[in-house]
Amino acid sequence: MRSTRPDHGHGPESAGQAQLSAGPAGPGRARVLIVEDEPALLRALRIDLRARGYEVQTATTGRDALALASQRPPDVVLLDLGLPDGDGTAVITKLRSWSQAPVIVLSGRTSAQDKIGALDAGADDYVTKPFAMDELLARLRAVLRRDDGIRPGAVVTIGRSRIDLAAHTVTRDGPAGEPGPAAVREGTPDPDPDPVPEPEPEPEPVHLTRTEWRLLEILLRSPGQLIPASRLLGEVWGEGHDHHAHYLRFHMAGLRRKLEDDPPRPRHLLTEPGMGYRYQP
Repeated sequence: MRSTRPDHGHGPESAGQAQLSAGPAGPGRARVLIVEDEPALLRALRIDLRARGYEVQTATTGRDALALASQRPPDVVLLDLGLPDGDGTAVITKLRSWSQAPVIVLSGRTSAQDKIGALDAGADDYVTKPFAMDELLARLRAVLRRDDGIRPGAVVTIGRSRIDLAAHTVTRDGPAGEPGPAAVREGTPDPDPDPVPEPEPEPEPVHLTRTEWRLLEILLRSPGQLIPASRLLGEVWGEGHDHHAHYLRFHMAGLRRKLEDDPPRPRHLLTEPGMGYRYQP
């Protein structure tokens, strides 16, 4: 029977200044969230990053940035500290309570105190304005190299399932075929010395829900690492869902049914009781 249980993922992105724009496919196709209230700089960053193959999201306020980050978790955040609705350091603190996405601060503040405050709040790097675009791109590549073991464009195999993270597709090979009635038995002559091999069955597409995709991407990007349940809940459902562990159990069970060869005894999508989940290659 088909389940009528709802998908607990978020709906459409929030209105206002938050925007998403996908550029042409490029190496890695990492998703960058730019949080900047200066229109000219925001536009320049969006154009440059899209031209280099990044997927770009933009927000002009801290509130919109946090909402967008919870709806479509970024691979890296470029964050201005001087935002209309508050200091960017507070955005870093809130983001760090449920996300480990690298944060590069872009700010005109040059004092050591401002830099230390942002880094202590959880920023990974600090770039002062004005800056050269080549320098920012180099720092962006550096934090992305440090961040994840599997880049967004990778293809991952789980049992007979093939996951293409760039194309957002999953296919699954059929089970190994059983010998047919004409198969050769020991001690009996071969009825057809030149049998025509049967064609291999085509892989079947597997549908994942939006929430299943979000969970799977987070796990696949950190192979072998334990991902705490609180982080998964925060990155997929946003703030305020720390006590909704049943969401994770429900959707992880769905992923195992669709991807694992033996769902009751999974080999790749593992539960660490009382702690979280792990993707084991």
